[in-house]
Amino acid sequence: MSYSGLEIADGGTAMTVFARAALGQYSAAEWAAIRRNLLTYCGQDTLAMVRVHQALAALCQAQMM
Repeated sequence: MSYSGLEIADGGTAMTVFARAALGQYSAAEWAAIRRNLLTYCGQDTLAMVRVHQALAALCQAQMM
């Protein structure tokens, strides 16, 4: 899994741009692009957490056998 190539590629940046958006610091056009970038980053982040969960569940399952 990689965040390379994403416009927003880390949680710190995601929090900063979201906070600035909440404060109304972007135009509508800027916000539209930022929103797309945030959704892409958050989707990748969520998928990473799903993969971690799957790996942990597999380890727990193996321990039960």
